[in-house]
Amino acid sequence: MEKADHGGNQHLGHQIERTTYDKIMRAWENSMELTRDFEVYAKQISDNEKAARMFRAFAEDEGHHASRLREMLHQYQDGGNMDGRQ
Repeated sequence: MEKADHGGNQHLGHQIERTTYDKIMRAWENSMELTRDFEVYAKQISDNEKAARMFRAFAEDEGHHASRLREMLHQYQDGGNMDGRQ
C-alpha cells in the first residue's frame, strides 16, 4: 500500500493509506466527471463543429475508461481475481 501524507501530519504519524481500490475509485470518479464535462462542452459549442465533434469523441472515449474502471471496482467488491488471469 502506498502511504500519502495530506496536510503535513507525517511527524504526528497520521498518514493516509491509499489502496489500489482507492486509486481505482478516484480514477473512476474523475473519469465520470470528465465524461460529463466533455458531453456538456460538445452540446454548448455551436460556433465550431470540429471542436464539438472532438469533445463528443472525448466523452465517448472517457466513457469507455469509466466503464472499465467500474468493472474493476465491481470485481474488487465481489472478491474476484484482479490480475486479469483466469
